Amino acid sequence: MSGSDPVVEYVRPHGLRRMLGRDPREAHRPVTPLELLFDLTFVVSFSQAGDQLAHYVAEAHIATAVWGFAFVLLSVCWAWINFTWFASAFDTDDWLQRVLTMVQMVGVIVLALGIPAVFKSIDSGGSFDFVLVAVGYVIMRVSLVLMWLRVAGQDPANRRVALRYAGFNVLIQAAWLTVALLRIEDGPVLVAVLVVLWLAEFAGHPFATWNAKAADGAWQGTPWHAGHIAERYGLLVIITLGEGILGTIAAVAAVVAHVGWSSEAVLIVVSGTGLTFGLWWTYFILPSAPVLARHRERKWAWGYGHIVVFGALAAVGAGLHVAAYAAEGETKIGTVGVVMSVAIPVLVFSLAYFVLWSILFRAVDAFHVMLAAGMAAFLVVGVLLATVGVPLGWCLLVVTLSPFVVAVGYETAGYRHVEADVRRES
Repeated sequence: MSGSDPVVEYVRPHGLRRMLGRDPREAHRPVTPLELLFDLTFVVSFSQAGDQLAHYVAEAHIATAVWGFAFVLLSVCWAWINFTWFASAFDTDDWLQRVLTMVQMVGVIVLALGIPAVFKSIDSGGSFDFVLVAVGYVIMRVSLVLMWLRVAGQDPANRRVALRYAGFNVLIQAAWLTVALLRIEDGPVLVAVLVVLWLAEFAGHPFATWNAKAADGAWQGTPWHAGHIAERYGLLVIITLGEGILGTIAAVAAVVAHVGWSSEAVLIVVSGTGLTFGLWWTYFILPSAPVLARHRERKWAWGYGHIVVFGALAAVGAGLHVAAYAAEGETKIGTVGVVMSVAIPVLVFSLAYFVLWSILFRAVDAFHVMLAAGMAAFLVVGVLLATVGVPLGWCLLVVTLSPFVVAVGYETAGYRHVEADVRRES
C-alpha cells in the first residue's frame, strides 16, 4: 500500500540537513518556533534601551537620551535584521542551526547588558564606551559567519553571495571591535568613524548580493520569502509595541502608589492602551507582502526604513515610562516635556509609516497626506493643552487619538486606496 505515513508528518526531522536556499515561492511559509524564541532576546534589548531613554529624558539630559538611543537602537535592530533575512532564505531548523541560533541569542543578551554603559559614557562626556555591545556583536557574528560558510559549502547557487557575506562580516566586525577598544575621545573624529562604519554596514548587504540574481532570475540577492519577511517584521513591531504596555503599567502604578486609583490613573490606562492599540492598527493596514513578492528590489528601503518604525514605537513606550517618573515627581521637564516625550515618537512613527508606504507603492497619495496631517494635528493639540495647564492624563488622551485617524480613514474611504495600490503593484 503506497502513501506517506501520517505519523511521520508530525515528527520533526532529525540530524543535519543541507543548508540550501528555501523556495521564495513557498505557498505557506510560517514563522518557526526557533525564530519566535530568538525574538524574545530583543524584548530585553528594547526594554533596556527604552528604560535608559526614559531615565535620561526625565532628567532633561536630552542629548544623551537621543544619541544613546539612536546608537543602541541601530545596534539592536541590525542584529535582528542580519539573522532574520538569513533565516528567511536558508533556515533548515536542524540541530546545528538551532545551536548557532542559541549562540546568537547569547550575543544579543550581552549586547543588551552593554546598553547602560553606552548612555552613561555619553552623559559623562568621557570616552564612548560600547565595548560590551561590540563583544556581543562578536559572539553573534561568529555564529552568523559559520552559518554563511555552511551555505557556501552546501549551496552552489548561493556560494558567491555566502562568501561575500562571511568575509564582509569578519572585516566590519574587526573594525567595530578596534574602534570600541581604542576608546576615541575626540568627538568629531569619533562621530565621523561611527558614521562611516554604519554606512559600511548598510552597504554590506547590497555589496554581498550584487548581481546575485544571476544564480536564479526569480529572486534578488538571496531566496528570502516575501510573506515570511513581512510577518517577521510585523512580529517585531508587536514586540516594540509591548514597550507601550510596559510604560503604561509603570505610569499607572506610579499614580496609584501616590494617590490611589483616580481619574488620572484611569486616563493613563486608557491612553497608554489605546495608543498602543491604535499604532498596531495603523501599522497592519500596510500590505507589504504582495508588493515585496513582485518587486523584490524594494526590500532595501522597506527593510532599512523599518528601523525608524521600530525605534519610534519603542520610544513611545519610553515616553509613557517618563509619565511614570512624572507621577513620582522625579522629572525635570514638566508636563509639556512629558507629553512631548510621547507625542514626538508618535509623529516620527507616522512620518516613517507614510514614507515607507510611498516607497513601497512608488506613489504619494494625497489622502495619505491628509491622514498624516490629521495625526499631527492631534499631537499638536495634546502638547498645546499641556502648555495651558491641562492635566497630563487628558493631554495623553488627545495624543492617543492620533493613530486612530488612520484607522477611521481606512474604514471610511482608505480601503479603496489600499485596494487600488495593491492591484497596481502586485
